[in-house]
Amino acid sequence: MQGGMCKCPHHKMAPFFLVLIGVVFLLKALNYVTAGAADVIWGVLVMCIGFQKMARGMCKCYMNHTCACAK
Repeated sequence: MQGGMCKCPHHKMAPFFLVLIGVVFLLKALNYVTAGAADVIWGVLVMCIGFQKMARGMCKCYMNHTCACAK
């Protein structure tokens, strides 16, 4: 961690997946993607966000992080 900002690339993944979900809904609204395909795609992207959140515990920058509720 440098200057209060972590350099781990996985911290940028959740916002990236949220943008992709928005793109999927936009493509669905513009009829570029069928409703069934959009349902599958956004479901997979939500699962990716969950997996990314679970992997966060393996990050070196979180090992030194103290929870405010533990104080």
